[in-house]
Amino acid sequence: MIVYLQKNPWLRTVISAAIAFFVLGLIFSLHRYYSFYASFDQGIFNQVFWNGIHGRFFQSSLSSTLSTNVVHDGQVPEVYYHRLGQHFTPSLLLWLPIYALFPSPATLTVLMVTLITSAGLVLYILARQYLQPPIAAALALSYYAANAVIGPTLSNFHDNCQLPLFIFTLLLAMEKRWWWLFWIMAICVLGVRADGGVSLFGIGLYMIISKRYPRAGLALCILSFAYMLVITNLIMPLFSQDISRRFMIERFGKYVDSERATTLDILWAFISHPWRLVIELATPLPRKLMYLLGQWLPLALVPAISPTAWTIAGFPLLQIFAQQGTSALAINIRYAIAVVPGLFYGAIIWWHRHSQVFRLTLRQVLDNFLTEAKTRLRFVPAADIVEASRRFLAAHPKLLQISVRRFWAICMSLSIFFSFTSNPNRTFYFLIPDSIQPWVFVSLPRQWEHVGYIRSFLAQIPADASVSASTYIVPHLSSRREIVRFPALQVRNDAREVINVEYVISDLWQLVQYQAAFKNDRQKLQQMVPVIEQKSASGEYGIIGFKDGVIFMRKGVPSEPTAVAAWQAFRKEIEPILHKPV
Repeated sequence: MIVYLQKNPWLRTVISAAIAFFVLGLIFSLHRYYSFYASFDQGIFNQVFWNGIHGRFFQSSLSSTLSTNVVHDGQVPEVYYHRLGQHFTPSLLLWLPIYALFPSPATLTVLMVTLITSAGLVLYILARQYLQPPIAAALALSYYAANAVIGPTLSNFHDNCQLPLFIFTLLLAMEKRWWWLFWIMAICVLGVRADGGVSLFGIGLYMIISKRYPRAGLALCILSFAYMLVITNLIMPLFSQDISRRFMIERFGKYVDSERATTLDILWAFISHPWRLVIELATPLPRKLMYLLGQWLPLALVPAISPTAWTIAGFPLLQIFAQQGTSALAINIRYAIAVVPGLFYGAIIWWHRHSQVFRLTLRQVLDNFLTEAKTRLRFVPAADIVEASRRFLAAHPKLLQISVRRFWAICMSLSIFFSFTSNPNRTFYFLIPDSIQPWVFVSLPRQWEHVGYIRSFLAQIPADASVSASTYIVPHLSSRREIVRFPALQVRNDAREVINVEYVISDLWQLVQYQAAFKNDRQKLQQMVPVIEQKSASGEYGIIGFKDGVIFMRKGVPSEPTAVAAWQAFRKEIEPILHKPV
């Protein structure tokens, strides 16, 4: 193996990049978790896995707090709620044996970084089916430099982290004609999420349009489309009504005039009002262009001119662009990574057809393009623009005299720079201020000092106790049956009885630090404080600890005088914040 690597310097480069990505990704993401910046979704997935190793597959009281029964109907969260009603994710069962060996929220972080890193190595092997080692290696390096890869890696665990590995393996199996592996990977992709079929549909369409494997492509399109319809309309409603009452409305509610909608309703709305869909896809235009540039940048903008990239990645992009709200357009969250495989495979096919470009300068590439355009264009205004461009280049002989290789390297460097400066999921909170005006910054020593106070309280909570915790503490307590997010205090247990949780722990200090710039944190603070005052005043919960803005309460016990005094002093300090408008 060592001799083989010595003879393949480009493979050594890719492996070195993979190791660097893995080590740095692991360090920063684990630090994010252990310093209490991993948030609610990390807790949801950990509880799903924890329940899974105890035979209660896909159950989660934390997921229940997001269900339509709780959000819309005001019901109490249930410990036996099945998350499959929100997201159909059977592929998570593949990793359950690993979690059983190391049952911890940190295990999920290690798993996610490993899956995403491994996908880059498969990408290199896939690229080598078409390209010489230098270009294939550049593509793999682009993957590790992509903002849409780095951001979702430095986040809470998410099911989409499986997609790059599964889809790159599927495409490699297609190139090798390993159809047994191809269909296994297709099933795995469908099992990632119900909307995994969106990515597969684009691959199937490419197989048809390219005329390479039209029958397999048609079968893949039918399978993926039918799967999405059956799962979302027949299977998921068996677990809950979340798909129609919550998720479809929250994401695509602007296309329908009702309080609930199925995927069939949304599809019909797209078909019956195509111009409305077109307008929504194009607006807001600047933000969506910036999103595309962020996705294209590490690949030197090649996907923008790759028909294959548009064919495969077009459907995940359509799904993202059609959604309402702005969160889907955040390149640092899990939605973005679903677009990555199609863009990179499209880049592979483009470079296969234009490999000579790799040795040229940008000026030569543009000259060749303009020369070809001049011979083909018959539309006079367009031909005039081409001729004007040729004259401009002739008048500036030193313009764009940079090699394509160097330009690509610059694009990768910029992508890494923007990934870092965007502070994905507050991973670099100790290096980059969250806000300049007003100033919001938490130093590393100050945060770890704060962590010590939180851990001193966590150590007092029994492993099987019911708990209500604030967002960033939830992951650390999620390996249990009965847990909700504060200020909720009730949960329906396995006996179908509504109970009040035994312990409450909430980090108010963090909310105070960030509320100056983030209204959502101020709103949470204003919601939590009255609950604390009411429950402690009634004697239902006693304040048994308060340190550094972290409150610790227990049901049915008297309050500790020193803890109450510390709480009242803190309460007086934050009084002006509690009266600020949200």
